[in-house]
Amino acid sequence: MVAGQLLPAMSASDPAASARPLRVLHCPDVVGGLPGSLAKAERSLGIESWAVTFDPSKYDYPIDEILSPVGTPGYRRVLRRWGLLWRALSKYDIIHFNFGRTITPERTFDPANNVGLRGLMRRAYTGMFELRDLPLLKCFGKSVFVTYQGDDLRRGDFCETYFGERFLNDLPPGMFSPESDAHKRWRLSKFMRHADGMYAVNPDLMFLLPESARFIPYGHIDLDEWPCHPRPACGIEGPLVIHAPTHRGVKGTRYVLDAVEKLKAEGIAFRFKLVEGLTLSEARQLYEAADLLIDQLWLGWYGGLAVELMALGRPVICNIRQDGLKYLPAGMAATLPFIQAEPNSIADVLREWVTTRRDELPRKGQESRRFVDRWHNSVEVARSLVADYTTARSRRRG
Repeated sequence: MVAGQLLPAMSASDPAASARPLRVLHCPDVVGGLPGSLAKAERSLGIESWAVTFDPSKYDYPIDEILSPVGTPGYRRVLRRWGLLWRALSKYDIIHFNFGRTITPERTFDPANNVGLRGLMRRAYTGMFELRDLPLLKCFGKSVFVTYQGDDLRRGDFCETYFGERFLNDLPPGMFSPESDAHKRWRLSKFMRHADGMYAVNPDLMFLLPESARFIPYGHIDLDEWPCHPRPACGIEGPLVIHAPTHRGVKGTRYVLDAVEKLKAEGIAFRFKLVEGLTLSEARQLYEAADLLIDQLWLGWYGGLAVELMALGRPVICNIRQDGLKYLPAGMAATLPFIQAEPNSIADVLREWVTTRRDELPRKGQESRRFVDRWHNSVEVARSLVADYTTARSRRRG
């Protein structure tokens, strides 16, 4: 089934519009698996929701439709992108963009893509159409929402102030630049002008968004598909600790590896596995065998990976910053189950939890599962989004 078959065309002014379910399009990426899970959860609430990604995810996150599977010729990719925009204009009420992207082409700051005649043509093409779909969608009576998930919004100047120069030094050269910072500001200004709602899944991003924006917890997994999977007591080899960075610099991986090497040199009994480059199903086998996850040590929050491990009943070490907790829903901050650690303290924290406190890991894992059940239920996250969608449609009809 494709989206065009799922949702019959109906104009925004059709009198039957108020008598049928909302039609929601999530696009154009699958970062963190969030859009596919939200679309599924929204369908369980009676919403005609569909999630589309331009390209397959290397982690094989579930999604309703991949617009351009591997091997799709370039000209077909272009045509399918514009075809998706037409579907958005003709078949949906709500367009919910994720990772700060839209359907139209966008500029890139990768030097490899900006050289020669081809690079010049690409810059002209993207410059002509970037974010032009936002006012067009509004002209067609659509309600527009956007979710930011990380470096789609973070800027180098903000990171230097908020995380410190040491964090920037851990990142590869060129990840941020004055040019890319200015570009993100420009894109944000366009969304602020046209979006009916703006969200972020990381509290630090809220410092960059308008006051009307809202923090939402990760809702990227179906908890029925992630049952709690208790671990038996650790054997003579000690606990299995895992770390699974999508980006080593951002996650603080070098501090994790240094800590592991230090503790191994001390003769402490534990096992460690660095998980990289696996699909979700492949990685899950390792997750279920783990006793403890080390997540990120820089960003002041936890990632979608932490939610997956907590759902299985595993405790998580990460850095939680206090200054972002004011953006959380009431009651969420009071029940955060994480083991606090920063780059300077990770060795001491890890030593404690694989030695004197290792027997507490199962209890901490159960606490983590209860937290996920309360705050990361994808249906409840979707329910709050649907309420916003409904309010936006009511205002438009009014």
